[in-house]
This record gives sequence, C-alpha cells and structure tokens, in this order.
Amino acid sequence: MLTKILSRGMPASGYLMVRFLKSLVLLPTLPIGLLLGWIIPDLTAGLVRLANIERYRAASYLGVPEPELLPRAARRRPGDVVALFKDKSFKRSLRCLLMPLVMIPELVVAVVSVAGAPSALISMATWKFNNGASLMALDVDSWTRALTLGPLQVLVSLSFLWWVAPALARGHAKAALDLLAPTESQLETARLEQRVEELTKSRAGAVDSHGAELRRIERDLHDGTQAQLVSLAMRIGLAKKTMADDPEKAAKLLDDARDGAEQAMHELRGVLRTMYPPILADRGLAGAVSALCARCPLPVDLRLGELGQVPAPVEAAAYFVVAESLTNITKHSAAGHVDVLMERRDAELHLVITDDGIGGARINDRSDLLGRGSGLHGMLHRVQAIDGQLELQSPIGGPTTVEVILPCG
Repeated sequence: MLTKILSRGMPASGYLMVRFLKSLVLLPTLPIGLLLGWIIPDLTAGLVRLANIERYRAASYLGVPEPELLPRAARRRPGDVVALFKDKSFKRSLRCLLMPLVMIPELVVAVVSVAGAPSALISMATWKFNNGASLMALDVDSWTRALTLGPLQVLVSLSFLWWVAPALARGHAKAALDLLAPTESQLETARLEQRVEELTKSRAGAVDSHGAELRRIERDLHDGTQAQLVSLAMRIGLAKKTMADDPEKAAKLLDDARDGAEQAMHELRGVLRTMYPPILADRGLAGAVSALCARCPLPVDLRLGELGQVPAPVEAAAYFVVAESLTNITKHSAAGHVDVLMERRDAELHLVITDDGIGGARINDRSDLLGRGSGLHGMLHRVQAIDGQLELQSPIGGPTTVEVILPCG
C-alpha cells in the first residue's frame, strides 16, 4: 500500500514543487519582461514558448497525447505595440501570470505530502532532546502528545500524498491545458501558414529540379545527338561531292551516315526515356517497375498491390524513385537483397524500398566524396513537386528504408 501511495503522490508533489519554483522565478521577472517586451520582441516570444512548455509538461504529467501548441509569436518591429496586442498567441500566453497566484497553496500541499510523515517520525523520536519539537503545529511536551499527534500527522501526510497532492496537481495540469490552449482559428491559421511554407519550398525545389533537368537534356542533346547529326550532315555532304568521281567512296560515306543516323536515333530515344519512359505507356506502372527490378543485379523481392488508375505524373515519379533507389543501392549500399512494396491506399500511392546494406544514406544538395546523396536530393524534389512525401531511414549499419507517399487524387 505504501508503494502505491508513493508512486501516486511523489510525482504529483514533484510537479507541484517545480511549478512553485517556476512561479517564484516568474513573479519578479514576468512584469519586467512585459514592460520591456514591447521594445524587445524576443521577450514576448519567450512568453509564448513558456506557455507551450507548460502545456507540454501538463500533458506529460496527465499521460495524455502531446497537445497542440500555441503558434509562434507574430514577427514585429521593436515598439510596435499594435502588432503585439493583435498577436493571439501572446494574449493567450499572458495567462501564465495566473501561476504565481496558486504557488503558495501548491507549495504547502507538496511540503506536507513529502515532509509530513518523515518529520513526524523524527519529532516523535527526538522530542525530549529538542525543546522546539512540534507535531500537527502543536508543541510536544509529553510522550502522550508524541504518540498521539505523531501518528495523526503521519496519517494526514499520507492522505495528502495519496489524494490531495495528486488532485491538486491534476487540477493544475488540466487548467494549464485549457487556459493556454490555442483557439481553432489559431490552429487553422498555423496549419495554413505551414502549408504555404511547404508549398513554397516544394515549388522552389521543383523549379530548381526542372531547371537542372532542362540543362541535363540540353547537355545530352548538345554532346550526343547534335554531334551525331553534325557528323551525319558532313558525311552526306562529302558523299554528294564525291558521288560523280568516286561512287564507291560515296557509298561508303553514305553507309557511315546511315550508321550515324541510327546512333543519333538511339541517343535521342535515351534522352526521351529520361523525360517519360516509354515503358510506362507500353506496360503501365506495375510492368515498368517489374522490369526495373528484373534488370537490377541484386535480388529484389517485389510486392505489388492493387494500383488502380494512377495519374501520369505520379507514375513517372514512382518509376524514377524506384529506378534511382535501385541504382543507389547497387552503387553504394553493399546490400545483398532489396524489398520493394508498391500499393494503393485510398487516394495515395505508397512506395517502400528497403535494403540490407551498410546504411548511412543522407539527402544532400551535392554528392559527397563517394558520390552519394545528390540522387536522393533529386528524388525528394521530384516527389515534392507533385505534393508527395519522402521519408528516409538509414542508420549506420543499415537497413535503409525509403518510404514515399504520392497523392493520386
């Protein structure tokens, strides 16, 4: 029974004591902070952070899920009082001023709960040697009083520890959760702002990725197909000049030109394949991914669920994610096996690629010394461009998992 009382009362008493200490600090500093807050924006932003910490601690004590926090304090210029008092998060966080009002009762309950029983036992044993000994706030001058008031104080302390302290702590925590909770309009505004920020980043990434893709296509056409076509034109021109004087040489030049034309067509198909793989149009997403897995030099366990109708941009993104992932695994992971799962879940396409390699993969803007990282960065931009999500888990030693969610709505 004593173990139950301690396990119930000690966390509550600790919670109340910490709240008292925090209130003791707030009592002199908060008014000063508010007076200077209109000049120094970081001070009022700190008050919002304090309110969020209080809500988090209250939820942790109550054992409830992590609560919605107040949005960050609005950005403002020093001295802008109008913007300060329009800030709903700041006005809500002002309720922290109520904490010092209850700090004395909470301290009394916490002290009685924690120290009441031990001090009673000490006073009962030492009252003869301590002229100022007291129990239940009464002086002890006889064994009768010691043996009567001592057990009574122990019972009172244990009752505080079992019932009063937990009740007060729960009441404080619930009040903190309710009083410092953001309004629905604040949460909706914060979600919209976060969404706008995410879309801005994904749009910037998509623009960068699109620009890099255009430069790559231009480079491939310039270095490959264009060079082949220039050489082809030169051979045909030479064949035309030598046709009358040396028909055999002209025929040889035309044969070379034909080979060059075939090579140019092959390279042009390669460039087009990187834009939208023809295999997607011929065999669909499931067939295209199956072909990628079949061509991979590592053993691949492919599990395909029901995909349904998938939009073309999502098909292309999923195809390139699988292709880039298998390429990265083959080059860098030292893996012996790969698992690929692709399935439709409601209006989303889920793609999970796992390998048993060495791990340590990271998403970087540029390749590291081993040539790793930039491919994952390109995958992330391609996924975000269609409002998808990519999550990478790659601890040192493996395994590495790339999980992609693509909207199909």
